[in-house]
Amino acid sequence: MAWIVLVLSGVLEAVWASALSASKGFRRWRPTLLFFAAMLVSLGGLAWAMTELPTGTAYAVWVGVGATLTVVWAIIRREERATLARVLLLLLLVASIAGLKAVS
Repeated sequence: MAWIVLVLSGVLEAVWASALSASKGFRRWRPTLLFFAAMLVSLGGLAWAMTELPTGTAYAVWVGVGATLTVVWAIIRREERATLARVLLLLLLVASIAGLKAVS
């Protein structure tokens, strides 16, 4: 159960990171509210998962899931380019996350 909560918290990390960008320095209220709500739930889920998982592993997975999805979302929205190197490095990051799960 801790792994499921951790991955969902990582998804919410991508949500709050994207909302933070969309808030334009907290000048737009809807993305700002989404940022704070997603951040609180994401950090709460990370904290809960860390009661059962090693801190380093939990944090690495949380950041990896969030970072990967944030970049993928930016590529979908055409805010970033999907270069071959970027895609390969994202795949390596996902493989590293899966590897951490496999050895934990």
